[in-house]
Amino acid sequence: MSHDSYAAALSDTATMIGRSVRLTRRNADTLFVSILLPLLMMTLFVFVFGGAIETGTQYINYVVPGILLLTTGYGASNTAMAVADDMTSGMIDRLRSLPIRSFAVLTGHVTASVARNAVSTAIVLVASLAMGFRPSAGVAQWLGAIGLLLLYVVALSWLAAGLGVVAKSVESASALSFFMLFLPYLSSAFVRPETMPSWLRPISEHQPITPVIETVRSFLTGTPLGSNGWTALAWCSGLLVVSVTTATLLYRRRANG
Repeated sequence: MSHDSYAAALSDTATMIGRSVRLTRRNADTLFVSILLPLLMMTLFVFVFGGAIETGTQYINYVVPGILLLTTGYGASNTAMAVADDMTSGMIDRLRSLPIRSFAVLTGHVTASVARNAVSTAIVLVASLAMGFRPSAGVAQWLGAIGLLLLYVVALSWLAAGLGVVAKSVESASALSFFMLFLPYLSSAFVRPETMPSWLRPISEHQPITPVIETVRSFLTGTPLGSNGWTALAWCSGLLVVSVTTATLLYRRRANG
């Protein structure tokens, strides 16, 4: 079988996915923290702050879609550190000596990130149901919410992979990915944008995470969708295209440099 064949490319990708999954199993504490932090945030907002926040509906039904995106942000940020570790620990030099296609390395990290996020998001969703979250979605709405979350996670994971490539150390990769964890706090995840100061409200309404949250919220709880669905799809698709292209080019340049 020629290494240039399509089957060989799939084999390389499967090998790197398996490696990334094994790394995740060896760093179970990282996965645990990426699940624990969103759960603590949800508990804090629902049982401590929720009673003082007016959203026009039961607060847990308002906040859970934002918590789900917060969970994916925590999970994706770990991808930046895993890629940075490969780039700075000598692993890339070892991989360059093997007949492995360069794109398989990043694809392995991204696929493992999506798998980790699927597990952590499912756990957080089950916990939210136990805490009182009551979605009104039918099958089509659930499929829509899951599909958008999947697209968002893939785009965010490729962005994190690109940040891991340009980072000079694992610590700097963690710092670079901080904004992915911070943006949900400036969105409609926890409070309505119209309750924010006038200078902050436009930032909250027009940043990319808000339409994604509003679309997931609409699918799960039946709030008005408006143009949020198309806006969210455009943001996620654009981010995915830019992130895949940039991360791949930067990786080839640094790995061959």
